[in-house]
Amino acid sequence: MTAQETLQVRVVTKRAEAEGIASFELARVDGAALPPFSAGSHIDVHLPGGLTRQYSLCNASHESHRYRIAVLRDAASRGGSVAMHDSVHEGDVITISTPRNHFALHPAQRTLLLAGGIGVTPLLCMADRLARTGADFALHYCTRSVERTAFASEIAASAMGPHVHFHFDAGAPEQKLDLAAVLAAPGADKRLYVCGPAGFIDHVVGTAKAMGWAQDNIHLEYFGAPAQDTSGDQGFEVRIASTGKVYPIAADVSVVEALRKEGIDILTSCEQGVCGTCLTRVLEGEVDHRDMYLTDEEKAANEQFMPCCSRARSKLLVLDL
Repeated sequence: MTAQETLQVRVVTKRAEAEGIASFELARVDGAALPPFSAGSHIDVHLPGGLTRQYSLCNASHESHRYRIAVLRDAASRGGSVAMHDSVHEGDVITISTPRNHFALHPAQRTLLLAGGIGVTPLLCMADRLARTGADFALHYCTRSVERTAFASEIAASAMGPHVHFHFDAGAPEQKLDLAAVLAAPGADKRLYVCGPAGFIDHVVGTAKAMGWAQDNIHLEYFGAPAQDTSGDQGFEVRIASTGKVYPIAADVSVVEALRKEGIDILTSCEQGVCGTCLTRVLEGEVDHRDMYLTDEEKAANEQFMPCCSRARSKLLVLDL
């Protein structure tokens, strides 16, 4: 697996967008145009201390002079959001990856976008694209309060404004999200895109499926994986197909960690099973899938897994490495 291409960019602006949320506008150090991207794309940001985290691009996808990301300061995070808020400053030069997209827009007669908090970032780019192309769509943006709603005034003043509905937990009952009404009348010509906390996504997706939405018409992107029950985890072994060597994986160690100690590096980014960077082919054995990236069908096929978080149900996994 080859490493993602990287770029040196300067933090042109760092701005408070809402309570606990900062945006970062990035431009190439050499002043050249940035690589193109499509709505739903994200970049890896290489942070001080060796951390790498992924952030969705939330500016218009036709722009080539900048990338813009927004980051929620989360005390419960694994350090990425705190590093962005405390250690990355206006004028700094940082390293990022070129954009990639696992959350792409598909043609549809009508598109529904549902955002939970900071999960609005990839959906903003989608909404801009849909508005520019005259598409039929709606964005439902759910936050705790007005003070925690990033880009609210910018959205209201933009071409997407008439299509956006704000829902605040702290607001009046009549403005809260009526999910059943929003998801009524599913059809083959409609698409649903959901991004936000795991609980929000699970609620939306569960409601959509109960109302008859087809799995293929539901698209989602998690910002972090839900906590896993690891109390029953056991050790297993991994065989590398190219060498035939077998390595033990302890109950409390991931496959990525164990192989890294043996000098076998697998490219990773989120290390939570969200991004798909470490996707590895499985040749033999049964996988205990714990990622939020593969579809149910892909998991059932048992042909690939995320070694950063997933484990084995069988005693041995043979990997195409």
